[in-house]
Amino acid sequence: MKRRDVLQGGSLALLLGAAHIAHGANIVAVRVWPAPEYSRVTIESDTKLSSKQIVMTNPPRLGVDIEGLELNGHLRELVGKVRADDPFIAGIRATQQAPGVVRLLVELKQPAVPQVFALSPVAAYQHRLVFDFYPVKEVDPLEALIAERLKEKPVAPARPVPPSPPAASAPSAPAAPAAPPGDPLGELIAQRLDRTPQAGVVPSAQAAPAPTPPSASAPPSPAAPLPSKTDRLIIVALDAGHGGEDPGAIGPAGTREKDVVLQIAHRLRERINASSVNGNPMRAFLTRDADFFVPLHVRVEKARRVQADLFVSLHADAFLTPTARGASVFALSQGGASSTAARWMADKENRADLIGGVNVKTKDRHVSLAMLDMSTTAQINDSLKLGSALLGEIVRVGKLHKGSVEQASFAVLKAPDIPSVLVETAFISNPEEEQRLRSDDYQEKLADAIMRGIERYFAKNPPLARSRVV
Repeated sequence: MKRRDVLQGGSLALLLGAAHIAHGANIVAVRVWPAPEYSRVTIESDTKLSSKQIVMTNPPRLGVDIEGLELNGHLRELVGKVRADDPFIAGIRATQQAPGVVRLLVELKQPAVPQVFALSPVAAYQHRLVFDFYPVKEVDPLEALIAERLKEKPVAPARPVPPSPPAASAPSAPAAPAAPPGDPLGELIAQRLDRTPQAGVVPSAQAAPAPTPPSASAPPSPAAPLPSKTDRLIIVALDAGHGGEDPGAIGPAGTREKDVVLQIAHRLRERINASSVNGNPMRAFLTRDADFFVPLHVRVEKARRVQADLFVSLHADAFLTPTARGASVFALSQGGASSTAARWMADKENRADLIGGVNVKTKDRHVSLAMLDMSTTAQINDSLKLGSALLGEIVRVGKLHKGSVEQASFAVLKAPDIPSVLVETAFISNPEEEQRLRSDDYQEKLADAIMRGIERYFAKNPPLARSRVV
């Protein structure tokens, strides 16, 4: 062996580090994703890691022995990445359990159901070892929606959504149908408020301050309900795409799709919560309200659990060239895609579970995916109507990539009983449109446009007067 080869080998050893040479694994990054629904710890490495876990109950902890590693700086970083507001993880300790074996001890704030699984390389990620911590009692989206509504204090209505230019006269509202025979959601809300509900009546989130409660001794008057009452809530599920491990598309200036679509969802939520349909208050339900990943089938399950009247998934396009521009709206297709571009977009969005990281061994996932193949022709037709209404308003605030609703097999649009659309708000890969997506002014205009589209849809397609099943 020549002296030059020895020197080159020594330089390589300094670059790779002792852990890589000794055991063939190098930690690339460590991440912690806290969220009310579950918390996640991710260890990313250049080769697959082998691990064994031990669940301890008193106090609740999870011990994970990772083979092929020596304790290094990346693993020590994990200790400081735990946030004080993490609902599940109290702290993480890393120790050298044995030569080539590192033990991570995850101390929990409450009993949790842990899932430990490995993810193969995909997109920009290398091998990932994931620890998920779920609550013992699964979070019920309907309970969360009710709790959010009950904790709100009466506030002045948000500023009205500007009419679309030119302002078209709104169609006269049809006569209100007879109240449905009981609404379990209204009854549950009333129980939380210690009130006796009228049949089929839900207290309005936008009721005037200090409403007069119904008399406990006298039966409800047969007269028409007061303006502060309603037959039921109109629920719009807002789905901010990607999140957590899945950043979505990334613009030339580093803007992440998952961030801008969540911001737009928050703005749209304000408008929905301040609106009503024929006197029925509207309520926005977010499938994610923070930076964490939600699998595609879980997004649909959440919307169905709260019996949403509409499902709107928000995204920001990216393409291979920076010249592509404009917004698009997609609906589900039971057959082939309406265009090659629509098929490409659906394939890309449907890969979110691979990037975000789903434990494919869970049984409920396979059952859920099979259930979501039951989408009906009626749902698709209603989705096309909703998409057309949205396009008619979005075109007033920005350029459209295509002027008609496109169709493809998007997994997130497969709720069989909810009109569902996916809105690509702009091409984040276009530098000019990326800048607009970062703008508060454009986000406000876009939220206004989507809100007008929703109102336009409901003007022609009033929601059904159905009872909600709790």
